[in-house]
Amino acid sequence: MAEQIPGAAGQDSAAGTDAQALDEVVRFTSDLIRIDTTNRGGGDGLERPAAEYVAEQLAGADIEPRILESAPGRANVVARIAGTDAAADALLVHGHLDVVPAEAADWSVHPFSGEVRDGVVWGRGAIDMKNMDAMVLAAVRAWARTGRRPARDIVLAFTADEEDSASYGSGFLADKHPELFEGCTEGISESGAYTFHASDTLRIYPVAAGERGTAWLRLTARGKAGHGSKVNGDNAVSHLAAAVARIGEHRWPLRLTPTVRASLTALAELHGLPADLETPEGVDALVDALGPAATFVRPTVRNSANPTMLDAGYKVNVIPGSATAFVDGRVLPGGEQEFTTTLDALTGPHVSWEYHHKEVALQAPVDSPSFAAMREALEHFDPGAHVVPYCMSGGTDAKQFSRLGITGYGFSPLKLPPGFDYNALFHGVDERVPVEALHFGVRVLDRFLLRTGTAGSPAGPTRQEAAR
Repeated sequence: MAEQIPGAAGQDSAAGTDAQALDEVVRFTSDLIRIDTTNRGGGDGLERPAAEYVAEQLAGADIEPRILESAPGRANVVARIAGTDAAADALLVHGHLDVVPAEAADWSVHPFSGEVRDGVVWGRGAIDMKNMDAMVLAAVRAWARTGRRPARDIVLAFTADEEDSASYGSGFLADKHPELFEGCTEGISESGAYTFHASDTLRIYPVAAGERGTAWLRLTARGKAGHGSKVNGDNAVSHLAAAVARIGEHRWPLRLTPTVRASLTALAELHGLPADLETPEGVDALVDALGPAATFVRPTVRNSANPTMLDAGYKVNVIPGSATAFVDGRVLPGGEQEFTTTLDALTGPHVSWEYHHKEVALQAPVDSPSFAAMREALEHFDPGAHVVPYCMSGGTDAKQFSRLGITGYGFSPLKLPPGFDYNALFHGVDERVPVEALHFGVRVLDRFLLRTGTAGSPAGPTRQEAAR
């Protein structure tokens, strides 16, 4: 007998993933890939055609979408689905519509073909993240067909510009239209809940419960300009090169956040390893012993700073008066002061630095009812799943939505076959997603979204309780 979902009009979870929903998720993924929404940065992007496509699918399910442009062509879509419990906190479900550039000559198929071949959908955005956009559309349209409703209000946001600064997308929405997210306390989006095959028998599903902060830096060295043949003890290029070398070689101290600590503890248990988390040597030894699963934690046990760009001079025999470099810094929650103090020391007296772009670090509780509901939905459709929290080394639109007090999780479910390198396909060549992974994702999302906030899976304090 099918399990009944509280607050879901007496329907069962499988009813939402009928044949039409499974067909639609593939079609929507393919259609969205064919709409070229390449974001080249610096304001060069066009999400409007994809936003109109999304709005059309929502309107076809009697959901009222709003298209909001932050600049000509830079369009976002927001819609709210009313839940059955007006007192429950709302949940934000967000995905971005833009993609990074793709060079067609490097691909096996055209990156904007959306071709479905051998049970796989190919193209830029298949993983990052038009697949999730399509899964959300397929799930909520199924609700309209079956008459089901979630307990919580669900706010849908399809955003522009995530692949650059987010200023035309989630940043614009958070700053200019916060009223659209009234009551939202939690959100879900990309980069979590996918199958990671740690061994032939161990399937891990990492769910993101944190993000390192973004700290992109501009370094500037100044010195004495002059002829390249003369002795110059105040050479800006030399000053900059020395600072860049110090930054690149620096070994940052261990910094375990609650999310990373929980991740290490769970991974150690799954691998049958002792977990000494009190010393740097113990943590490093554990990470090394985790094998492939170390990818979840190795980048997030420390702050980091990687030099990425250099710019100096205009002629080989001229010593320039200034030189610049850029550094990609990432900062763990609570590590901001350590980061700035360290950069001051590493750059030294001849090089100044400033933030080129900065965003906050995030952390979400791993013992929340919503995290438990994510775990339950994954385990329901894959009984062999082992759900583990982790901290993203990079960032998502959750950073901008955190300005509104929304706690973010990475939950974009996909069941992937062994050998499928999910992380390598982000911004990579021949990006693709299996059809069966999309089907699994719709089923898991449907179950999670309908169960979170119900009596059996509470969403946390109600709005009235939070106000008290």
